[in-house]
Amino acid sequence: MEVDPTKRLIDFLRDDLNLKGVKEGCSEGECGACTVIMDSKAVTSCTVLTGQINNTEIITIEGLEKNGQLDKIQKAFIDNGAIQCGFCTPGMILSIKALMMNNENPTMEDVKEAIEGNLCRCTGYASIFDATRALLAEAQNE
Repeated sequence: MEVDPTKRLIDFLRDDLNLKGVKEGCSEGECGACTVIMDSKAVTSCTVLTGQINNTEIITIEGLEKNGQLDKIQKAFIDNGAIQCGFCTPGMILSIKALMMNNENPTMEDVKEAIEGNLCRCTGYASIFDATRALLAEAQNE
């Protein structure tokens, strides 16, 4: 697909590809609502231009579902009530997913570091940490 290389990735995803799970919050990479995974790393899509994504793999929240099955992280968030208004949820989930793609055995300190750029105004983070603890415990039992 040809696109203006100066267009922001978030605009390309939302407007051209109709992927609305990517949320725009601050527009300057400070809130994490627009986080996507680019080549296994969490990035804020409001700070990436489409000219920078040629030959890269981009994963959005919509890309985590496989054959009608939610990703384990999505399930853990639901099971542990880690979703309130839902605005920060895609960015939180994708930040944790990127961490787990690059670290087979992350600690809670690793998780806290991975989501430090994601702001949540509803949950106080406790339920997000509960969901992540459950996810990590499940991974250790597999």
